[in-house]
Amino acid sequence: MLSGRKYRLELDTNQAELCEIFGGLCRSVWNTALEQRREYRRRGAWMNYVPQAAEMAAAKREFPWLGEAPADVLQQTLRDLDRACRDNGTFNVRWRSKTRWLPSFRFPAGRRITVERIGRRWGRAKLPKLGWVRFRWSRPLGGEVRSATVTRRGRHWYISFLVEDGRSPAQRHAMPATAVGVDRGVRVAVTTSAGGFHDRSFVTTGERKRLRCLQQQLARCKRGSNRRHRVLEKINAITGRVRNRRADFCAQTASTLATRNAVVVLEDLRIRDMTASAAGTRDKPGRNVRQKAGLNRAILDKGWHLLEQALRNAARTTGTSVVLVNPAYTSQTCHACKNVDPKSRKSQAVFECTACGHQDHADVNAAKNILNAAGHAVSGRGDLGNARSGKRQPPATRTRTVHAAGIPAPWGGEDVNQWPCGSRGLAHGVTTGRWAG
Repeated sequence: MLSGRKYRLELDTNQAELCEIFGGLCRSVWNTALEQRREYRRRGAWMNYVPQAAEMAAAKREFPWLGEAPADVLQQTLRDLDRACRDNGTFNVRWRSKTRWLPSFRFPAGRRITVERIGRRWGRAKLPKLGWVRFRWSRPLGGEVRSATVTRRGRHWYISFLVEDGRSPAQRHAMPATAVGVDRGVRVAVTTSAGGFHDRSFVTTGERKRLRCLQQQLARCKRGSNRRHRVLEKINAITGRVRNRRADFCAQTASTLATRNAVVVLEDLRIRDMTASAAGTRDKPGRNVRQKAGLNRAILDKGWHLLEQALRNAARTTGTSVVLVNPAYTSQTCHACKNVDPKSRKSQAVFECTACGHQDHADVNAAKNILNAAGHAVSGRGDLGNARSGKRQPPATRTRTVHAAGIPAPWGGEDVNQWPCGSRGLAHGVTTGRWAG
């Protein structure tokens, strides 16, 4: 089974500069290749990895500076773009901005990577064109290296190894008769149908005050100045700690839920749509923009999507099934009598049914409804309450496809006669920098 191992790198000055160069080249290749794909789609044609990789080889012969990065790193960037376009659509894939995108690149050939332990706290890895790089040996490698990804967050560089640990995914859970429903909220991050509450604060009071002062300083800084850069580094140091605490909380909660339950049921939430801005446009301005912005921050702070990812990762080793159900009316339905009434929810925490008088914690009641909805989100007529009809057949329980980490296979090659970027194709786009920003 493939699993990841992440370590913090300790690079010297030359290695850090090379990593910045590799990341910049990958970003430029990504943006140029994405523009080519969009031009082909506008013409009604298709573009894929195979012709773009051939054009990249020709571009490197014409412009030697493209050869500063390893060939397989640039090819892997094209593979990642091909996979992103197939999964999300060409026009839904984002550009990689110079200011917002964090430098990242992958070495896909595990046979060219050598990893050694040189002490109790230190190890080193030999990477193409980087040589030996040191990293903190914070955990055992535990398998054969398949690939390595180098990423910068803040002022630190990290390396993530994809390893084959020799284990097989669990086919059966140790307790096959157990199941739990999970309700994700903004007041309490995770509430289970068994009455469990999982939550914690990811930022301390002192950090919150410090962050507010730094944000005020940032507003007074001139764009592009050294002072603004120093303030941003301090802000990133605080937000990095908050991000690590959130990831740790989601990983621990997911491990607990997956270990104790054979089936974990979640609401199928469209988190990206739920956290979209309500600002509107100049012609049609939005309403309650500040309130919606506060709700968006609360949702993102609790890490709803991160919890789902952590659950699917933990489920590989425990044999747990993660099921997504329709979230409609789960917080308004009485678990005891199935009556649907928005007035039954008296407050954020109090649920009292207006029909039968059943009382329960509102989030626990919702988690029980989520558990009951697994596999059949509504009845055969779609009736969730009095005078409410919907589809005649219940919608199928959705399960999202989670791709295993590694190198995606290229998508088959059509015959392409002309590149939209001009006669020089990909090289022309990268050289002119038209899509490099």
